[in-house]
Amino acid sequence: MQIRIGDTFDPRVIALLDHHVTAARAQTAPGSAHALDLSGLRAPDIAFWTGWNGDTLVATGALKTLSPDHCEVKSMHTLQTTRRRGFGSQMLSHIIAAGRARGMARLSLETGSWDYFRPAVALYQAHGFVLCGPFEGYVEDPNSLFLTLDLSGS
Repeated sequence: MQIRIGDTFDPRVIALLDHHVTAARAQTAPGSAHALDLSGLRAPDIAFWTGWNGDTLVATGALKTLSPDHCEVKSMHTLQTTRRRGFGSQMLSHIIAAGRARGMARLSLETGSWDYFRPAVALYQAHGFVLCGPFEGYVEDPNSLFLTLDLSGS
């Protein structure tokens, strides 16, 4: 997979992100969905990447700067028809490496607690993320799981 800086004006990217946001919101209780839309991904505190297998867009991922030493993983999504081929893991590895390169001490994320999100949680845990409490404006929510990865000892 080739990872590139994401183009939020590319119709293929727009279509995959639209699917991601729609699916996440459909699988989450009202008020508990936190997926970024296109305008959110265009914010100056967001780094956004796309993953390509040849000419096919297969993955997206973003990193939101929360503070000088803390970032949030956002918009992790893999094309449904290409799941279980390692593309999500490659994107997450890229995001972790970007956090390290920026001198971050911690990467955190929020994801759903429902069955739909179990594969994502397993992916994050396989990369060393552990459960934590809410961070940066999030509140306790039975529909959300919060995970973090300590980069300070890396």
